[in-house]
Amino acid sequence: MAPSSICRPAAAAHRKSATGTGLAPFLSVIRDPEVYERFGRVILVHGVRKLVDLAYREFLTRQLPQDEFLGECVRNQLLYYPTITRDPFINSGRLTEVIESGKLCQDVGLPPMNPSEARVMICGGPRMLKDTSALLDRMGFQISPHTGVPGDYVIERAFAER
Repeated sequence: MAPSSICRPAAAAHRKSATGTGLAPFLSVIRDPEVYERFGRVILVHGVRKLVDLAYREFLTRQLPQDEFLGECVRNQLLYYPTITRDPFINSGRLTEVIESGKLCQDVGLPPMNPSEARVMICGGPRMLKDTSALLDRMGFQISPHTGVPGDYVIERAFAER
């Protein structure tokens, strides 16, 4: 799923939010040079229960920034924000909590999320998708109703329950 085909244009930031194994779809997206050309900042939020669940932390913080082709873009534009709910960690709380409280934007040094400047992709369990969608809706974001129709945010529907 290429962000250019599912998200409305935005100049500021592209936020990718995932829980647990929901990170998987974003691993290919953050390796796409077009993403870095299109968005000034790419924020990858990975919410998990326990520290041991941050399976790709080493790759995202040490290996990808040294990539021969994408390293410079990654170092300059990708912000990786892991957050944990059950173990002590520098970032704690559910995805919806860190967004709603403003902690996420404050921690990464960006203004509050708004649909005129930010685009969001979410992937994770059904409860996370429902809760995050409801929050984004309250914030004025519009969901992409289906493939080929742009929106302010999209859901990786492979994980969504119907």
